[in-house]
Amino acid sequence: MHMADALVAPAVAATMYVCSGAAAGFSVKKVRLESDPKKIPVMGVMGAFVFATQMINFTIPGTGSSGHLCGGMLLTALLGPYAAFLTMIGVLLIQCLLFADGGLLALGCNVWNMAFYGCFLGYFLCWRPMMKKGMTRGKIVGASILGCVLTLQLGAFSVTLETLLSGITELPFKVFVGTMQPIHLAIGLVEGLITSAVLLFVYQARPEMLEGGIEKEESRFSFKKTMVILLCAAVLIGGGLSLAASSHPDGLEWSIEKITGSTEVENEGNSVHEAAETIQEKTALLPDYAFKGSESLAGTSVSGIAGSLIVLVVCVGACYGFKFFRKSKR
Repeated sequence: MHMADALVAPAVAATMYVCSGAAAGFSVKKVRLESDPKKIPVMGVMGAFVFATQMINFTIPGTGSSGHLCGGMLLTALLGPYAAFLTMIGVLLIQCLLFADGGLLALGCNVWNMAFYGCFLGYFLCWRPMMKKGMTRGKIVGASILGCVLTLQLGAFSVTLETLLSGITELPFKVFVGTMQPIHLAIGLVEGLITSAVLLFVYQARPEMLEGGIEKEESRFSFKKTMVILLCAAVLIGGGLSLAASSHPDGLEWSIEKITGSTEVENEGNSVHEAAETIQEKTALLPDYAFKGSESLAGTSVSGIAGSLIVLVVCVGACYGFKFFRKSKR
């Protein structure tokens, strides 16, 4: 659901940068008040995991469309809304700059649509209320599915609203909404199942890692071993399973194609669009997760592994660089 710059007018893009920036600033403030340094490796490893899983587009049967994990709901269940939101920003920033996945001008929109709803609304409306009186496997599955469906619906609607307010495409709002919402309902259901599977593994392996979870004597793995397993999974998914990703257009591209006959939107653009495109061309070392000018599958594997590790380094480096976690003075 990464928006391209062609959908967004500069004024709307600037507004969404401000909104996303404000949420990021507030999150930094809240995270700095925490005193749990164990969240640092979790942010890095799970950021890498989300990056890798986003490379696997799964087919939505009978539609000719595909979807992928957004990851906000998964991260917020492990990190809480504030650290999860900052981790998602790291993922989306690397995708945008190094892989040209989502427009640079539209980055503020993508952060809001894909991270804000999943991390904040997913946590405060779904995860925390359902875990308030105790955590069970059934509650984890229910919160995961409900959270993913709800937040993806809101994200999809925001895409259509931002496109409408931009007014630089000929996509009719009602038709666009009518196409986007049903396909992202299906995508949200699948994402909910994937999210619940990962969280159930963590619940079995190390339940205290989940927000609201408590330490149990029957925990299968240590914290370190759980982190190693998830990091190895990220590398395996990014470097290997990503090769089996669906070739069908994702929900947003599919919706645009249904309306216009093409997955890409044409507009005249302006100097701001051109400047953003120029910058992105220079920063994107592996555009579309491939070697430049090559169709080799090795490009996908390298992109998956390198991208996951870069996200890990960026997230962990940001924690130390901005001193997110400092033990409170008593």
